[in-house]
Order: sequence, then structure tokens, then C-alpha cells
Amino acid sequence: MAEYQGKKVTLNRPRAIRKGEPGYGKKRKVVFVSKCSSDGNGIKRITFGDANLGMHKENKKRKKSYCARSGGIKSDRCSANYWARRDWNC
Repeated sequence: MAEYQGKKVTLNRPRAIRKGEPGYGKKRKVVFVSKCSSDGNGIKRITFGDANLGMHKENKKRKKSYCARSGGIKSDRCSANYWARRDWNC
């Protein structure tokens, strides 16, 4: 557990954005990651996934297409691409 803006949060565990939270309706999921900011110990909030599109990761053609499309970008755990690819099991 860590503290982000005065609230206790779980690190490295993506979860759905709840109604009323910042980013609701714009992004689908949120994850809190440590050691991504310039001070070294700060917590970063990363939102990812389009709220208006379904994932359909069980469809092999869609999964293959998404993984190929998003794979050329160098990603680390401080980026939305990393968490989105992990969500799709790329």
C-alpha cells in the first residue's frame, strides 16, 4: 500500500475507473506505479484503455492486430502502453 494525494492505493494492480473518479468516461482503467517520477519515490497514476471501445481480447484476429500495432513502441512500466499490452496479454 502507498499513499497518493492523501489516499491509500495499491501499487501495480490495474483496476477499473469508478464513476465519479477523474478520468471516468475517458479511460477504462487506472494503475498506480511507484518510482516513476523525478524525485524517485513518488507515485504516478496511469490511465489507459478507451472507455468507448470493448477489448475483445478473446478474438484472436483482434488480439493479434492490437499486439502488432502497439508493439513497436518501447515501453516501460511507467507508460500506459505497457499496462495496456499487459491487459491484452501481448
